[in-house]
Parts: sequence; structure tokens; C-alpha cells
Amino acid sequence: MQRECQGIRARWGVCGVLAAGVCVGIAVSAPASGQELAAADAGCWQQWRGPSRDGIVAGATWPDGLAADRLARSWRMELGPSYSGPVVAGDLVFVTETKDRKTEHVRALERKTGKQVWEASWEGAMTVPFFAISNGSWIRATPAVDGGRIYVAGMRDMLVCLDAATGTEVWRKDFVKEFDSPLPAFGFVSSPLVIGDHVFVQAGSGFVKLEKATGKVVWRVLDDGGGMSGSAFASPFPATIDGVPQLLVQAREFLAGVDPEAGTVLWKTPVEAFRGMNIVTPSVSDGRIFTTSYGGGSFLFAVGAPAAEGARPVETVWRNKVQGYMSSPIVIGGHAYVHLRNQRFACIDLATGKEAWITTPFGRYWSMIAQGERILALDETGDLRLIRATPEKYDLVGEMKVADKESWAHIAVDRGTVYVRDLEGITAYEWK
Repeated sequence: MQRECQGIRARWGVCGVLAAGVCVGIAVSAPASGQELAAADAGCWQQWRGPSRDGIVAGATWPDGLAADRLARSWRMELGPSYSGPVVAGDLVFVTETKDRKTEHVRALERKTGKQVWEASWEGAMTVPFFAISNGSWIRATPAVDGGRIYVAGMRDMLVCLDAATGTEVWRKDFVKEFDSPLPAFGFVSSPLVIGDHVFVQAGSGFVKLEKATGKVVWRVLDDGGGMSGSAFASPFPATIDGVPQLLVQAREFLAGVDPEAGTVLWKTPVEAFRGMNIVTPSVSDGRIFTTSYGGGSFLFAVGAPAAEGARPVETVWRNKVQGYMSSPIVIGGHAYVHLRNQRFACIDLATGKEAWITTPFGRYWSMIAQGERILALDETGDLRLIRATPEKYDLVGEMKVADKESWAHIAVDRGTVYVRDLEGITAYEWK
């Protein structure tokens, strides 16, 4: 099976198999060997927000509407609570959960049936601060699958590497012990990023590069103090800006670009937010960086050339008063489609910073993915919407109920299957 795996994985050379910019996916029957799963890594939903980490997917064209005859339920597995989105490699789907407020679990399920292949667990639960307790004290970050291994972020600032075929633990890294850093008050939230032979995480009160084979720390930068006021809510994003490959790192109070090889901070700029609630993954459009924050607004930044050997200057191109919250935006055709703090959905012209339109309120959180000019948006209420991305108006193509419980985990789509993780389980739906 061959299919395009567009975006950063192809550009940065981090797909399991690459041939002329095309990922080669090999369907395997579980249980599979680590080598088979490494080859099957081209199943293109292996990390937070999909193949390009920007919510944009390729593949077969989505249907024109949403209804039971277009999107049919295939299987369901009951689970404990989690905010982690599902990831897929070959014929396995990986999900996480927290049980009894004591242990964290990872399960590998057969992609076609939902049948469990293996389960791994460790003690690692914690309780978030009282003002956030309504959001739950369970595992949050979305794992990453690469090279026949899965990298899972546990709440207590721990990264665990497992064999993706068997669930056998390969290594683990306890960042609190490694750096004598405080336990993050809200847990390990940032989703791991794998590039080449390394895995990058916003953990240990900073931004860390590790050898993916051993867990050995290569470098650590951007120390934010951790604890209550530090420790990231967002996830790193790879980009090439003005010809310079870099990792965009959204911390609680600033946004920075980091050289992925040396760990050099190329540039850094403050981002205003209430109590450091910079949560979304940054987006890039035409070499400029868009982000939006709770209590701060929406911003477009331009990074200039260094005047000397120092950091590059950063210009605020525009600032808009509309505020994002937890939903990372989708960027299509020079416009950002953003679910806002006030629960409205907005289209922002990235050239001008002006809103093309804003809707009436929906739910508190949307996870969004897009293909061409269509956005698939999962509301935390369990409502799924298919929207045509156009600056002309909010154009709802179709909608249907896909979960009876709150659905905070990021939606995933792989090879015609839509995965919906609610607080009590995961359901697979097949496009018809």
C-alpha cells in the first residue's frame, strides 16, 4: 500500500519509510515484530495532530456529508479516562488511560476490530490543582509512534518508551529526578515529537532533546522554572522559517525557535496570557507564526535575520483581541480557523488580522483536522461537524453525534477510519 504522507514528516525525513517523498505503509497482522511496525509507521496518524502535526491530512476524499450511512460505527472499546488522542501504526491503534487515580495504562488495539493486543502500565497518577480539578487528573499528552516504538508521556513528568509490537518497556526517563525539577502542577501535558534519531519534549521545566533509542538526554534549554507557573501546556512544532529549520516551542509565557541540532535558542518573544495559559500548538503560514492565547489575544509574528551573532529579532505583525483557548487552529489558504475562549468559531485573515466571520457559541473545546477545504471538528460534547473552510461564511456541511460522553481527546483519521476517544472509551467509525 502506498500513499502520500505530506508535511513535516516527509520534509524532515522522519517517516518510517520514505521513497521519493512517498511513505510506504505496510499493513501487518498483530502481533507484529518491531521491524514490521517500523515499516508500517507510514500509517499516517502517529503523533499529536497527525502526519504534519498541523491537523492537515491527505488520502481519499472525505464524503460530502455526515450521517450514519456516510460514517458508520465499526467497533468500540471501553476505557478509563484520558485526554490523550489515539495514534495509529500499521494495524495497531494505541490509546492511554488512567485507572483508579493510581496507574497509567497504554493499550494496543487491532485497528479493524478494537481487540486488545497488549497492555502496559505503571504507577504515575497525580492530582491537579483545585481550580483545574474539574478538568480531571488523568493522562493528557498524545503519544508518538516511530520506528517500531511508542513514546508515552506520563503525568508525573515521565517519558516511557515501549516496544510497539509487544508493550515491553525499552526505557523510561523521570525528568523530576533527572533535573531535580519540580513536578509540573498540571502534569506532563506536551505531546512528544520524534525527528530522526531523537525525541523532543517540553518537560523537566524546559525543552529537552533525547536519544530515542536510549533515552539519554542530549540537551535541555528554555528553563521556565516548572511547578505551578512553568511547565508547558502546548506541544513543539517543526518548521522551516526563512530557510532555517527550527522547532517552535510555546511555553507558558513566551514563544521561541530552537535549533533542533544544537539546542540554540534562535529567537524568543513574550506571549501575553492569563496565568500563562498558552495552550495551542503554534501554526505557520507564509513564513510567519500564528498563535492565540487565553487572556492575551491572537498574534502573528515575523522573525527577522540576525543583525549580528545574537538572536533573531521578532516583530509583532498584528494582534487581534479574539482569544483562543485549548483548541489548536487549522490554517488553510491564508486563514486561521480557530475555536475561541468564548466558544465561538472564527475565521481570521492572517494577512490583516481581521475576522472574516465569527459564529454563535458551541462547546468549550474542538479538536480539528482538515483535508483540502473541509474541516472535521469534534466538539467535547461528542458532536462531530464537517465544515467547508471558506472566508465567506461559516459553512456547515453536516453533523452527527459520535459520542455520548465528553470527548476532549484529539480526533484521529487513518485510512478511512475516524477514531473518537471520549472519557469512557474509544469508538471507530468507517467512512462510506
